[in-house]
Parts: sequence; C-alpha cells; structure tokens
Amino acid sequence: MQRIRDNGLTIILLLLFAVSVTGQWLTGWRVSIADAARHGETALSLAAYTLSPEFLSALFENWESEFLQMSAYVVLTAILVQRGSAESKDPDDPPRDADLAAQATKPGAPAILRKGPLARAIYARSLGIILALLFLLSFVMHWTQSAKVAAQEAVAHGEVAPGVIAYLGDPQLWFESFQNWQSEFLSTAVLVVLSIFLRQRESPESKPVAAPHAQTGA
Repeated sequence: MQRIRDNGLTIILLLLFAVSVTGQWLTGWRVSIADAARHGETALSLAAYTLSPEFLSALFENWESEFLQMSAYVVLTAILVQRGSAESKDPDDPPRDADLAAQATKPGAPAILRKGPLARAIYARSLGIILALLFLLSFVMHWTQSAKVAAQEAVAHGEVAPGVIAYLGDPQLWFESFQNWQSEFLSTAVLVVLSIFLRQRESPESKPVAAPHAQTGA
C-alpha cells in the first residue's frame, strides 16, 4: 500500500491514458468500418486497424502536440518568468542550480553529476532534451503515417500519390499539427495566468491558498 500511495499520481494517469487510448482505438475502428461500408470496401479487422496509417497518424498527431507543449514549457520556464504565477520561478531568487560540481557532493545527488563537466551539462538539460526527442519522434510518425493515408486517398480517387518527402510540404499535414499545437500553447498560457489569481488546495501546481497574488512559484 505504501508503494501504491507513493506512486498514485503516475498510476492513475497511466490508467486514464490506457482507458483513453483504448477508447480511441475501438471507436476509431468502428468509424473505419462505417467508412468502408459507405464506400463498398472490405472493413479492416481490429488487428489490421491497429497497424493502419489512419490509427497511427491520429495517435501520434496527438502525442506530438503534447510532447511539444511539455518540452517547450520545460525549456521556457528555465529562461522566462511570469511574476505571481505558481508555474514560474521567482525572478528574485538566486540561481538554484549554480555550481553543480560542488552540489554533486551533496548526499543523494545523482551519481552522474560526478562524471565530469560534459556529463553534468547534458544531465542538467536532460529533461528538455528527452521531451524534445519524443516530440520529434512523434512528429515523424505522424508525418509518415499521414503521408500513407494521403497516398491511399489519392489512389482511391485516381490521382498521383504524393511521396513522403513531398507530403512534408502538404497543407494537410500542417493543418493537423497546428490545430493541436495552438490548443496546447493556449491551455499552458491560461494555466500560467490563472495560477496568479486562483488556487487549488494542496496542489503543487498551485500556490498556497492564502498566498498573495504577487508570490511567484508554488
């Protein structure tokens, strides 16, 4: 029970993810069956739909925007501030991560900090780097799978199928991306601003309920 309590946030979020992705998978398959029936085509089996460009394109299209949001947020909050926001560092506080070589000797400090300047420099930016790489991987999957969908539709209409590289300049790809990116950046900006004036009791994403509006950081 102690382990469940200590990892409850991750457990519940992963369960919600599993429920949501299963819902997308099953309902997307039903939509695919309905589309096939309208066009007089053979419907895909559930297994075939799982590996289909339609499903993978939609899946990675969403993941792409989430990883972009998180990587941008992690990096931008290291550079920029918003006075009064729980989501910002306090511009009046001293640097938290100055002299990492000295901090590496503290009890419990990650061992990689004692591996030299290069290891410290990479590890000190590892969260942003990995999130950015996950964004790039998701974008490539979205792009290539969406290109396959476009090629299938072109063939079905007797048109010339665009190549994967050519599809990188197709407005459809960027329409799919920008429609998700804008919502992620808007929701993040709204959270940053609302956390100045509003509170959520006991949440680390909020300032203490009685904290003044000008207090910066949770």
